[in-house]
Amino acid sequence: MNGSTKTDAQVSAEARVRRSTVRVGDTVVSYLTAGQEGPPVLLLHGTYWSRVWRPVLPHLAEAGLRPFALDFPGLGRSDGELTLETASVPALADRVEEFASALDISGPFALAGHDIGGAVAQHLLARGGSGVSRLALVNSVTYDSWPVPAVARFRDPEVAAATTSEEFLSARRRVVTAALAGAATEELIADYLAPWTEARVRRSWMALAGAADSRYTLDLVPALRASPVPKLLVWGEDDGFQGVEYAERFDSEIPETTLVRIPEAAHIPTENAPDEVARALIEFFTA
Repeated sequence: MNGSTKTDAQVSAEARVRRSTVRVGDTVVSYLTAGQEGPPVLLLHGTYWSRVWRPVLPHLAEAGLRPFALDFPGLGRSDGELTLETASVPALADRVEEFASALDISGPFALAGHDIGGAVAQHLLARGGSGVSRLALVNSVTYDSWPVPAVARFRDPEVAAATTSEEFLSARRRVVTAALAGAATEELIADYLAPWTEARVRRSWMALAGAADSRYTLDLVPALRASPVPKLLVWGEDDGFQGVEYAERFDSEIPETTLVRIPEAAHIPTENAPDEVARALIEFFTA
């Protein structure tokens, strides 16, 4: 065997998902990654956390990409705490650029966003200067599709302040169960809920909900229509939160867009159909 050729076992080992951290300003940011080298792909979460990307990370790494799925400050496993100001889409976009800089990711990079993370990704592309070479949106918020009722209710400061930890976790359990659909098991639901057992993370999530505003995507439409950057929509067709009709509209109105529909998948299609989602992302990012 040629000394430069890797065995299947070596490739598999390098593609294993691992969690790491990097200091961004005064905050230690946690992220999932896989692989050792290759073109970088930044993966953004929304009202969940980096866990949504875990099922596809090994596939991306095995295809020669280097994925980084960060947890926004105050969310998931990252330190810090969000406020209404720092949880806005433009502010989160700033954090992504700082995260990329901290990891020495320079030049054009591929970007993917899920849920509200998709709004952040669209903002990064639309405002320019970020070096986004390709944009993928997975069951993302678009146009005026958000905030959904389960999030919008917490925009009321009185509702947020009056919500106990038990009520919060119960509400998120219902949403996570629906979002996972057929993939929902007690173990997986508990895994998704785990960060929210910490009061600081619950407060950060409340800030993210409080800052949710569809103007952040509506205002981007002219810039997205003018952008020549290739765009991919990967959509679980059974999503009860971000309906596929929004993806169809985006596909018809925004140039350089391709829509890949994932049947029998809901709001987190990476859990329902990881192989199909990964295949679509790999074909797009390696084209």
